[in-house]
Amino acid sequence: MKEKPIIDVLIPAWNEENALPLVVAGIPKTWVRQIIVCDNGSTDRTAEVARAQGAILVSQPERGYGNACLAGMRYLENMPSSEQPEIVVFLDGDFSDYPDQLPQVVAPIQESGFDMVIGSRRLGGMEPGAMTAVQRFGNWLAPLLIRWFYGYRFSDLGPFRAIRWDKLQALGMRDRNFGWTVEMQIKAAKQKLRCTEVPVRYRKRAAGHSKVSGTVKGSVLAGWKIIATIFKYL
Repeated sequence: MKEKPIIDVLIPAWNEENALPLVVAGIPKTWVRQIIVCDNGSTDRTAEVARAQGAILVSQPERGYGNACLAGMRYLENMPSSEQPEIVVFLDGDFSDYPDQLPQVVAPIQESGFDMVIGSRRLGGMEPGAMTAVQRFGNWLAPLLIRWFYGYRFSDLGPFRAIRWDKLQALGMRDRNFGWTVEMQIKAAKQKLRCTEVPVRYRKRAAGHSKVSGTVKGSVLAGWKIIATIFKYL
């Protein structure tokens, strides 16, 4: 059996004081070295809760999903090169994903030499009401456009994903908001990374208020940003 790689988890979080403890507690600790919570300017106790759960706290007061993820990457980049991870796992802080599925998400990298793995909610099944109709439509359309324009087949833009650290650095990630996930998949396609998907389950958020699906405006703006990002890199 292969030796386990060094895996670090990045969790972007904005006002997730109630859901975050469930996320951190659900991560299989024997699989990961450190859990890094990227606090995106929370006005609740998210930062305090992260520390209490034993996570490393990175602060990024400038709002934006991508901003939080980029802050987490900068933290890792500032570590000595010999201490940087081999694999980075991204996981949202709202407990919609099932953190205990982390071993399945990283397995294709560890066992089969893939570079990036997307946890596909469409393949794994979603709890009724976990995504709005607008989100479901956008999550169907975006992978279709990626296949047409970039020649890579994805079924989802799911936030639960794993990628080799050196490959992630080489992507040159830039998006500061909700184009983050699709930018990663587009750039992976353009750089011909070995990508695959694994089924993951998905449920309604455990607590708090969704920053995307909480309002029609939020859903539409996020969807527009995702589609605009796809065309941006053509």
